[in-house]
Amino acid sequence: MKVRATRTLPGPAWAALGEVEIAPAAEPGPGVGILIVTNEPVDLDLYPSLRLIANYSVGYDRIDVAGASARGIAVSNTPGVLDAATADLAIALMLAVRRGVVTGDRMIRAGEWGTHWAGPPFLGHDVSGTTLGIVGLGRIGSAVAKRAVGFDMRVVSVRAREGNLDEMLPACDVVSLHVPLGPQTRGLMTRERLALLKGGATLVNTARGEIVDEDALVAELVSGRISAGLDVFAYEPSVPSELFDLPNVVMTPHIGSGTVETREAMTRVVVDNVLAFQRGEPLLTPVLL
Repeated sequence: MKVRATRTLPGPAWAALGEVEIAPAAEPGPGVGILIVTNEPVDLDLYPSLRLIANYSVGYDRIDVAGASARGIAVSNTPGVLDAATADLAIALMLAVRRGVVTGDRMIRAGEWGTHWAGPPFLGHDVSGTTLGIVGLGRIGSAVAKRAVGFDMRVVSVRAREGNLDEMLPACDVVSLHVPLGPQTRGLMTRERLALLKGGATLVNTARGEIVDEDALVAELVSGRISAGLDVFAYEPSVPSELFDLPNVVMTPHIGSGTVETREAMTRVVVDNVLAFQRGEPLLTPVLL
């Protein structure tokens, strides 16, 4: 069964697959039976022989899982192995924003150390003793909660399907988003919900950009009413230019899983799923409808 990947994945586990064709997902693959993607969209009509889509990501919002299932195509992803790295980044963004880490770095590089000692933008805000609201208490959200306790934060949480999100938001100093992107969560953080955040609150998003009304978020950030740590954006790799010079925003280029160790572990999960499928065994991490 021919195996195609959209790119070579990192780590020693990759070699176990043997011969793998490297080609874009958008290139027709009439003889491809297994397709390895990094969450790129897949036009199923281009792959009449396809039997497995192995996704090098925990999120699969760009894959038509229902359409694949209807054609007898299995789908796998890489949950679990990136929880710690993503949680670490969420905490890092929270700290960087609240304590003005990036602003301080820029001041030093600009030779401005000593010019703002007594007030903004030099002074940040406490993390210890504040309230963290976690939206989505799954694996990653739970890992963030565990870390936040170490910073002496009070942790509250809500699941996306619950109706008390509007009640939680005004009580939080920091809100961290950890829900998958789907019909129920797309646009979850509406303009009205962003307005519920207290002045000086920080929004952290390491989930998916489309969970937030990006135009409304930009308006809030430009006003200076709230701050944000953002690893994801609605139209990646495009980022709203209004954010570039704002001191109340710290941005990273979708690197929640971006460590050597985590990316290699993700490769192992992909390879293990492909090998299991080739042996006729159940997938280790199937995506189920």
